[in-house]
Amino acid sequence: MRAIPNPTLLVLHWPYLKASSFTTSIRSRGVAAPSSCTPFSRACWYSTSRSARSYCSALRASAAASQARDDSGGGGRSGALAPPPVTEVPQKIDVNPPKGTRDFPPEEMRLRNWLFGNFREVSRLFGFEEVDFPVLESEALFIRKAGEEIRDQLYCFEDRGNRRVALRPELTPSLARLVIQKGKSVSLPLKWFAVGQCWRYERMTRGRRREHYQWNMDIIGVPEVTAEAELISAIVTFFKRLGITESDVGFKVSSRKVLQEVLKSYSIPENLFGKVCIIIDKIEKIPREEVKKELGFVGISDEAIEELLQVLSIKSLDKLEEVLGSAGEAIADLKQLFSLAEKFGYSDWIQFDASIVRGLAYYTGIVFEGFDRQGKLRAICGGGRYDRLLSTFGGDDIPACGFGFGDAVIVELLKEKGILPELNLEVENIVCALDQDLQGAASSVATILRGKGQTVDLVLEIKPLKWIFKRAARVNARRLIIVGSSEWEKGLVKVKNLSSGEQIEVKLDELE
Repeated sequence: MRAIPNPTLLVLHWPYLKASSFTTSIRSRGVAAPSSCTPFSRACWYSTSRSARSYCSALRASAAASQARDDSGGGGRSGALAPPPVTEVPQKIDVNPPKGTRDFPPEEMRLRNWLFGNFREVSRLFGFEEVDFPVLESEALFIRKAGEEIRDQLYCFEDRGNRRVALRPELTPSLARLVIQKGKSVSLPLKWFAVGQCWRYERMTRGRRREHYQWNMDIIGVPEVTAEAELISAIVTFFKRLGITESDVGFKVSSRKVLQEVLKSYSIPENLFGKVCIIIDKIEKIPREEVKKELGFVGISDEAIEELLQVLSIKSLDKLEEVLGSAGEAIADLKQLFSLAEKFGYSDWIQFDASIVRGLAYYTGIVFEGFDRQGKLRAICGGGRYDRLLSTFGGDDIPACGFGFGDAVIVELLKEKGILPELNLEVENIVCALDQDLQGAASSVATILRGKGQTVDLVLEIKPLKWIFKRAARVNARRLIIVGSSEWEKGLVKVKNLSSGEQIEVKLDELE
């Protein structure tokens, strides 16, 4: 007998399956071939069309069943071969995370927890309360102002409810939304902090990723410069905890009111202020001539551009006062901040730099950036006053200021300084049974110790002592607790101090 060919091939074996019967059978399943086909080509079309593949699979199964009946002596023609089984080859996936994102295996997770622990401890020392917000927010929350770079960096999409949403690129707008939501149910001032994951689709450099974690501290309801001084003090305290000094890191400080006063003197409309700030923020990233061109495009006169750039080059508060006079709010705010820095004890950490304006349009007063004094890294952190952010979302304006501090840049700085801590896994006890019958007893010992707040690595299989000692060394165990049959019958376990080598027997109810 001749074998039935695989029906997914272009040629169907005619003696076994006439084109007319095949196409009729396929049509009964709601599939139609082109009317121009001949009976044979129509059968071929059906056999290769995507819609007919399930039917072809059924034919193969039927043929295989028929062959099985033939081979078992159930009658019919003999000698037919069953088609080979169809197997799916598993598709290999890229094992790397998406570009710009990170995995956190245990050693990286220990570092992250250590860093976040310092974020939280400093916040606690300064009397701040922790908050958090959804990673997914309304897209409108982040597109307040035209021209902000952040608009082009959003991970945004339309959800199944036809709502425009975005992964949060920063935390401050979410904070503002929550403050508006709470309204008068909270008493001012608010001192809140958050450690949250943020997403920005941007060009990656050292310390800059498309997803990162950010530490924010914000003070809501304090109009005085004392709030900014307190926030900078918190960051300095954090740096000191990590072993970073004023010779490693500094803060550039300015005020957006400096720009306001210059633009006002040239009668430049207030609605251009945000756009000018965004352009000025690029002053260290693009050539000076490009900055001039961009300022010209938004409608700033050549004369105003020259004076503006001259003012922005000033690095001395005294020099700024000579140019602007002492009557303006900018000079008064900056003088107060530098005076408070002396009282807080971090005056060596800060310096005036008129070119610092920050790239987000919502800042209104004092602004500051933490920088690496060697100039190898991008800004480490930054923040400032944003007294009018809430009104852009329809709320009542409340004086506010805050900062954002990314996790990636600080890790690069610690690596650069050679002070990244070694954070090894540490377990107080490793517990093992010497034979299978005592596995339950070892589990009881582990439960007792865990109930007393001790960490326990329970060996879940029966392993040689050589393996167990290697395991104990890898997890930096302090003690090895061995459950053996003769000791267990007496209600005892062996306890070995792994640093001194001393080994004793301890009653189970005295195990500490």
